[in-house]
Amino acid sequence: MTKPFNPFEMAQAQFDRVADLLGLDQATRELLRWPLREYQFAIPVRMDDGTVRVFRGFRVQHNDARGPNKGGIRFHPNETLDTVRALATWMTWKCAVVDIPLGGGKGGVVCDPHQLSLREQEAICRGWVRQLSKNVGYLQDVPAPDVMTNPQHMLWMMDEIEVLHGQKEPGFITGKPVGSGGSLGRTEATGYGVIYTVREALRLLGLDPASMTASVQGFGNVAQFAVQLFTQYGGRVVCVSCWDHADRTSYSFRRPSGITYEELIGITDRFGTVDKLKAKTLGYEILPGDAWIEQAVDVLIPAAIENQVTADTARRIHQKVKLVAEGANGPTTPEADAILQERGIYVIPDFLCNAGGVTCSYFEQVQGNMNFFWPKHEVLERLDAVMTRAFHAVADLAKTKQLYTRDAAYVIAINRVANACRLRGWV
Repeated sequence: MTKPFNPFEMAQAQFDRVADLLGLDQATRELLRWPLREYQFAIPVRMDDGTVRVFRGFRVQHNDARGPNKGGIRFHPNETLDTVRALATWMTWKCAVVDIPLGGGKGGVVCDPHQLSLREQEAICRGWVRQLSKNVGYLQDVPAPDVMTNPQHMLWMMDEIEVLHGQKEPGFITGKPVGSGGSLGRTEATGYGVIYTVREALRLLGLDPASMTASVQGFGNVAQFAVQLFTQYGGRVVCVSCWDHADRTSYSFRRPSGITYEELIGITDRFGTVDKLKAKTLGYEILPGDAWIEQAVDVLIPAAIENQVTADTARRIHQKVKLVAEGANGPTTPEADAILQERGIYVIPDFLCNAGGVTCSYFEQVQGNMNFFWPKHEVLERLDAVMTRAFHAVADLAKTKQLYTRDAAYVIAINRVANACRLRGWV
């Protein structure tokens, strides 16, 4: 019987591998291998039909040696504590690898917003904040949107914390709507950050981004803006996949001549589900959801959920593929890593590749605390500079020390966090 996938066990295995490379002492290993703090709580909500439902909420704060914790809040019917633990751990390394002064946090609620009214969703948001009001904030832990949460959810949460504390706290949460404390460029940030690193990786490999083809898993926020910028650089995206909430399965949409972002976004709902009938009329082939990974392209971009590039699926990757850019968190298992490494496929690891979101969230937090907001071009220029610098630091270390890129990124990130813990006298 196959053991169920546990993302936190994968996160710990990745850490253990690099802890061995670094020769970390036992105390530091124990400190960094587990979160510093975990919160589990109940959120009672009176539903529209008058009944009361109790939703389970989580917040995990992995490590704040380098600054306040930072990380999104997920609404998902299959959310688990171990998923949140893994994501909080990866957030610590993500903030460290791009060298922003934040630690790693993550939150979640076990719910399906598709089955909830806006009023019920608002009640969950405000209830989540009430449970954690003494343990979050711009000096402690700064939440943000994640899977199936959005700027409206963040604004409800900010409003609740301000009511509870009796003061304005625009830096409490990021991913808010522009005009209500949000930053220009935040919507594009994660997807654009993915492609900034893809651009640099292709150049490093001696390849012209304008002549490259790509296949993308997912068509939510990250994938949408990755597709947009990749095509703006002259590349051609030939396939995307998405989850269909109506029949609860996934599909891939392929058009060899290339996908037009503006065209596809016009037939996509707010949850990233593409209309199959309209796609057919536009000349798209409708394929099984996992077909994205088999495409004869130069670049694969998993930008959906964890555990997608496994030992089984990695063997189906076409021989033409030169680069895997992990727009999602934890999409590649350690077993698949070994296959990619053996085949010589260049991998941009998730906590570097998709760090554009947290970087721009940091920018939003800074702007909110200053009450002074930058123009969009300045936000994206700063984002490009941070992502490019971080990519080359990892690439240079990988080349110098003959390390796999994921290991090189971990070496940089874990070293920075471990040093911060030592300087504070924690270990």
